[in-house]
Amino acid sequence: MATSKGKNETVTLIDNVTGKKVELPLMTGTIGPKVIDIRRLYGETGYFTYDPGYTATGSTESKITYIDGDKGVLLHRGYAIEDLAEKSDFMEVCYLLLKGELPTKEQKEKFERDITRHTMVHEQLNFFFRGFRRDAHPMAIMCGVVGALSAFYHDSTDINDPRQRMIASYRLIAKMPTIAAMAYKYSIGQPFMYPRNDLNYAENFLYMMFGVPCETYKVNPVLADAMDKIFILHADHEQNASTSTVRLAGSTGANPFACIAAGIASLWGPAHGGANEAVLKMLGEIGDVKNIKPFLERVKKKDGTMLMGFGHRVYKNYDPRAKVMQKSCHEVLKALKVKNEPLLDLALELEHIALNDDYFVSRKLYPNVDFYSGIILKAMGFPTSMFTVLFAVARTVGWICQWNELIEDKEQKIGRPRQLYTGADKRKFVAIGSRK
Repeated sequence: MATSKGKNETVTLIDNVTGKKVELPLMTGTIGPKVIDIRRLYGETGYFTYDPGYTATGSTESKITYIDGDKGVLLHRGYAIEDLAEKSDFMEVCYLLLKGELPTKEQKEKFERDITRHTMVHEQLNFFFRGFRRDAHPMAIMCGVVGALSAFYHDSTDINDPRQRMIASYRLIAKMPTIAAMAYKYSIGQPFMYPRNDLNYAENFLYMMFGVPCETYKVNPVLADAMDKIFILHADHEQNASTSTVRLAGSTGANPFACIAAGIASLWGPAHGGANEAVLKMLGEIGDVKNIKPFLERVKKKDGTMLMGFGHRVYKNYDPRAKVMQKSCHEVLKALKVKNEPLLDLALELEHIALNDDYFVSRKLYPNVDFYSGIILKAMGFPTSMFTVLFAVARTVGWICQWNELIEDKEQKIGRPRQLYTGADKRKFVAIGSRK
């Protein structure tokens, strides 16, 4: 068992009003802090906990991803994200997250074939796209199209059938790049590019994004490798806002396509999925290396100036994904023969100055994965409107793994958070003619 109430450890709470003592069990995970099991708290005391943002509340037991924010550690099924990004590829990471173990050579080849066979979307979806305005945001299109998949694939919506759940998982992982590329092509008025079975996952996505029917598109291997790393680094990140949204929707028994659409809607929020776009905007506003120190002084004065791409809700150390992203950024710019890229020079100098400033170091504001990803994506030719879409493509595997785990967890119930009510007490209704 990954969790236990080992050694009968308990925490005793004393009610200062009534003097009543309540013993609550401690649960121990594989790694990480111990957890107080408060499921009996309300029944025995009449109290429940108040925790805005759920920052101190564990809502589920999971075997998928572990984060130690203080040490800057991110593990997928026990494997360090740095090792996966440098030694693996996205399809292998998808298999690991879905199945729990790294695949053999034969298992990986079969998995890749199975995913490849699901990359095309139903032809009638072409007409579905035409219902959107040309200037619609790609995330709006993606949210609508993914939610509509349940209307096209009825044979994989029974959440109680393990085989249908796996088919839906494969379909979502396979079709998300196709849908994302179609959303982009639709917005710029170009024809959709059908997926190619001879390309790998990252190559195929770049082909569908930037290829056109009138000429042969040759995928740059360095860009494909960078794209693959971006997918790996965003594959899953424990119980973040969008993942929690997927789980909450899944707790109602909603079909997997609806749940993933809910995750996309949550990711669309600028506080969650829009950080790399905000980094580019910030660097553009700084404009020149000589403006960095005055900019940071305004940040310190808290005049509303924000240092984007630094700090994280969980990480209180250097985001391990940022180190991989920084290296990949240099490789991409070199492959594209981009010399003296102002944004990268600006980003490197900003990082250097901030990491040597006691104000930011003492507050543990280190660069996160979004600090460099926006620069890479911009160099590769992606418009900023597609940044969060790429995040959704990568995170789909994490969402679907978390959803599957939820469905298989016999202890899970429909999500129903409590509240601290501070509105009006019960009032007597007054007829409209008597109101003053």
